[in-house]
Amino acid sequence: MTGLASWYAFTKSHDRAALWDLLHPDAVFESPVVHSPQRGRDITFKYLSSAEKVLGGPGFTYVGEWKSANGAVLEFKNVIDGIEINGVDIITFDSEGRITHFKVMVRPLKAINMLHRLMAEQLAAQS
Repeated sequence: MTGLASWYAFTKSHDRAALWDLLHPDAVFESPVVHSPQRGRDITFKYLSSAEKVLGGPGFTYVGEWKSANGAVLEFKNVIDGIEINGVDIITFDSEGRITHFKVMVRPLKAINMLHRLMAEQLAAQS
């Protein structure tokens, strides 16, 4: 299974063990609301599992996909509390299909502000 297929399988299964296995030990996560990149599997896992809880509900859908030799850009949409969220996941994989870099970009501003609040609550709950 390729890295991208593994990512899609995780988004359907919500299997946290599968997510952990998908992440390279030196994975880097870039959030739309945190200035500096978050480095390492532990913090990347924490952010992605929190984002899955916040965003990954029944309305979450990928609506576009652009692939390269070692990655993909996946456009997503969802509606939370009446606010439409539109964003992209920019994912890079190593030769073994593990995620080495995961960047999220979101629009519009009111969606970013809401996600900032919801992610902060979810991250705090995990601590």
